[in-house]
Amino acid sequence: MGTSARAQAIEDALHNKLEARYVTVLDQSSLHESHAGAQSGGGHFRILVVSDRFRGLSRIAAQRIVYEALGDLMVNDIHALSMRTLTPEEWSG
Repeated sequence: MGTSARAQAIEDALHNKLEARYVTVLDQSSLHESHAGAQSGGGHFRILVVSDRFRGLSRIAAQRIVYEALGDLMVNDIHALSMRTLTPEEWSG
């Protein structure tokens, strides 16, 4: 899967599985081309996810459900993931 297809797959999974109000996916794979993970095919991504599902959760719990939503993408397509998870109130505030 190409990097733009990976980014779209990440965005789609987060919208669909977390009913995210807003998702942005930044593919940073080109910054890590010499990194071992990139050589094995995994990409490096930075994401922002805004979802009602994060209400009342700790940061770690919110990140855990993001990892669950990404499922096999974490195994096959993502080598490194940096994320910011916000509720709609945190995002608009």
